[in-house]
Amino acid sequence: MNDQSAGGFAPDGDGIGASIPRFEDSRLLTGEGLYTDDRALPNQAHGVAVRSPIAHGVLRSIDTTAALAAPGVLAVVTGQDLAEAGYGGIPCVIGSKNQDGSDMTKPFRPSLPLDKVRHAGEAVCMVVAETYEQAKDAAELVELDIEPLPVVNDMRAAVEPGAPVIHDEAPNNVCLDFRRGDAAAVDAAFAKAAHVTRRTIVNNRVVVMAMEPRSAIADYDKASDSYTFYTGCQGVFGMRNNLAKAILKVETDRVRVLSGNTGGSFGMKSPVYPEYPPLLHASKLLGRPVRWTDERTDSFVSDQHGRASIYDCELALDADGTFLAVRVDGFGDMGAALASVSPNPPTGNIFKNLPSLYRTPAIEVRVRCVFTNATTVSAYRGAGRPEANYIMERLVDAAAREHGFDRIELRRRNLVPAAAMPFTAASTETYDSGDFAAVLDQAVAMADLPGFDARKAASASRGLRRGLGIACYLEVTAGGGQEQGTIQFDDDGGVTIVTGTYDYGQGHAAPFAQVLADRLGLPADKVRLMQGDSALLQHGGGTGGSRSAMASGGAIVEASTRVLENGRQLAASYLEVAPEDIEVSGAGYVVAGTDRRMTLREVAARAVDDPENRASLDATVIHQVSPSAYPNGAHICEVEIDPATGKVRVDRYVVVDDFGTLLNPPIVEGQVHGGIAQGLGQALMERVDYDADGQLLSGSLMDYAVPRAADMPPMALAFHPVPATSNPLGVKGCGEAGCTGAMPALINGILDALADDGVTNIDMPATPEVIWRALEKA
Repeated sequence: MNDQSAGGFAPDGDGIGASIPRFEDSRLLTGEGLYTDDRALPNQAHGVAVRSPIAHGVLRSIDTTAALAAPGVLAVVTGQDLAEAGYGGIPCVIGSKNQDGSDMTKPFRPSLPLDKVRHAGEAVCMVVAETYEQAKDAAELVELDIEPLPVVNDMRAAVEPGAPVIHDEAPNNVCLDFRRGDAAAVDAAFAKAAHVTRRTIVNNRVVVMAMEPRSAIADYDKASDSYTFYTGCQGVFGMRNNLAKAILKVETDRVRVLSGNTGGSFGMKSPVYPEYPPLLHASKLLGRPVRWTDERTDSFVSDQHGRASIYDCELALDADGTFLAVRVDGFGDMGAALASVSPNPPTGNIFKNLPSLYRTPAIEVRVRCVFTNATTVSAYRGAGRPEANYIMERLVDAAAREHGFDRIELRRRNLVPAAAMPFTAASTETYDSGDFAAVLDQAVAMADLPGFDARKAASASRGLRRGLGIACYLEVTAGGGQEQGTIQFDDDGGVTIVTGTYDYGQGHAAPFAQVLADRLGLPADKVRLMQGDSALLQHGGGTGGSRSAMASGGAIVEASTRVLENGRQLAASYLEVAPEDIEVSGAGYVVAGTDRRMTLREVAARAVDDPENRASLDATVIHQVSPSAYPNGAHICEVEIDPATGKVRVDRYVVVDDFGTLLNPPIVEGQVHGGIAQGLGQALMERVDYDADGQLLSGSLMDYAVPRAADMPPMALAFHPVPATSNPLGVKGCGEAGCTGAMPALINGILDALADDGVTNIDMPATPEVIWRALEKA
């Protein structure tokens, strides 16, 4: 279980909006966290995955003879073993329709291959031994007989006639041909447009690079015929259900998932992975726990990647610069198989987020989701939202430059006005709240644009180029579904919240405690958060899509109302009146018509020593989560470029966000900082490269760059909160917004810096080499 307890706070002023520290930081910074690899179960064995050295081929045989004879080896689990035991395949939980109305193609994905390998690094079997070192040595003795097949790792080349077929079920390598929008309206808008701007926009494939590699321990109990599975994930309830129903094909009460601390995920650790079923099988086979931890090098080829899409994009405008329509036609790279939500980021989430905060009346999105001989691609921080906003902001900046509009005024002219709320966008999403113009104006004021010309001249005097990058954004967060909220009063006077979202770095414990403090008047330093034990959950949607404050926050609010009602009987008893004479008032109780009152905190304190009375206060609700919310904001940055080397330095950065109600401002700021760091990484340095044979060229931190502290600019952050009307807390979500605004702001800034040199397009990542070559070509 992940018990994130408070400690050391004064209870006063720790409700919603207070800037209290994260509860877990002291424990984590002093090495007291409990990550999966920190666990050591009695008599545990160790697994090591054997991975395919080639990207595409027929798997003729797996010779395990030498490995099984090696010292300490207990078993070698293959795909055939799992098939014979009746295990299911790794699920893709997203379904979608092709444009002709037929269902998308979902090829069966065994945990370990039965017939073919489809990407370099694919797990082929797992060696289990007494020690990790013995398993690793024996893994090198496994002999794979793989007949090579032609390779395709470019998503556009994959659909060409004669391209290698990766799955027989998808003979053209297309699993989904997605089209949505009003094609007739879009065509009519382009026909009458005074201006049309076109760009081919690439969202580069990136490695997720969580600080903690994936790790898992499987422990089968023969007496109860049940499994306990330890792993870091984004929600133990969903992980349990997928393992039980899709993989093991058993009742969910026979599987328990436990997660302690998780060192980052960004979407990557949410699904079931190929290494998990062989661990479960080996534990049952051997009658002992089996553990496995990925090495960083293997993480590059086994963790699902992010982004990986390319779009031909068009924006139609009238003579005054009013947006008429946007059209997108492109490809989304699925990699070698479908991961949990693979088809959604480049399709449905592009469509929902493409209009952003503009009044564009018509949109059309067509995307082919394509298999390639590369690592699978699925959710990565924002999962389609950053990609959609990147498309729109690149088009807006290009249109302004091509057709003579001021970039800021062009945006202002097309923003949805605050008076128009609620506003139904061309995506059919209804924005409930926001003041987009005020947010942009605040960012412009903070960015000191009148001083830009002087700063540009100073840069030029040193032989450098300076550019100004602007990007507005709006995100459609994950909404709907259900979430558990349980409030339990403990015998030590504390309170425990149980919920099904999961904190893998966000810092949920403090803001959830603040909601409870706000609603029930209980001190935040007496609140614990339990979120990592599937046995405690009746439901749980997990963390993803910036939903946690809406989902668990809403569940806590609803459960708090139930607690107050539950306490009415006790309050009546303590105040020596009939229950019908008790009125609930704020976070306490009043005897009707008198000044006699008692707070819930006082009632709970009286009930501590009486287990029956204490338990009567407890409440569990299954909360119906509110619809999507719409965080929005504006990013403005200045970059400085050395034309001799192409090196970019981000000099200044301003962000104004509307996240609705801020539960804990410092935690929100931290989320924005982290999102900008990942956006900067993708925009300036991160790139997954394969050679023609499907070998990963950027397979370690020696040749794959991620941002460091020195790469980050000074940042000025401000908030312009307009509370959401769609959920009880008025929150909008903040976890992915920094990434969404950063990528277009940075690339727009680079293009502005290079405009006088004749450079009109740069693809991410804008590495020194890419910029130098663009300048040479221009």
